[in-house]
Amino acid sequence: MNITTLKSRPDLPKETKAGKMYDQFEKLLIELKNKPLSNKEIITINENVDAINFSTLEGNDFAKLIKTNQIQILKLIQKESKIVPQQYYVTLGTIIGMTAIGLPVGVAFGYALGNMGLLGLGLPIGLALGAIIGKSLDKKAFENNKQLGLAIKY
Repeated sequence: MNITTLKSRPDLPKETKAGKMYDQFEKLLIELKNKPLSNKEIITINENVDAINFSTLEGNDFAKLIKTNQIQILKLIQKESKIVPQQYYVTLGTIIGMTAIGLPVGVAFGYALGNMGLLGLGLPIGLALGAIIGKSLDKKAFENNKQLGLAIKY
C-alpha cells in the first residue's frame, strides 16, 4: 500500500504560513514513504492527505488544517512505530528536565540556603540534564532508523 501524494497547488504562495506548512507536510510525506509503516498507519495517513487535497480552505484556515493533520500523523507514527522527528527528544527532555528536575533542585537550594530567590538556580541544571538525555535518545532513534529526516516547525 502506498502513501497518497499531495495535490500540487501552484496558486499557494511559498512565503505565506500556509505555503510553508504545505511544503513541510510534503517533506513529511516523502520521509514517511521511506519508513516501514503498517497498513493501518498508511490508511490513516492517506485519510489526512485526502482531507488536505480536497480542502477548499485558504489562508490561515488552510494552515490550521495542515497543522492539525500533520500533528495527527506524527502522533500516530510515534505511538505505533516509535518514529519521531528530529530534535523530538531534546525538546521533550528540556521541558521535562526543567519541570521535573530543575524546579525541585531549585526549591532544595532555596530551602537549604534560606533564600527562596535561589529557586531559579535549578532551572538551568534541569535544562542541561534534559537536553543531554534528549540528545542521547535522539541519537539512539537515529541509529535504529526511527527518526525522520526533518525537524517539525510549528
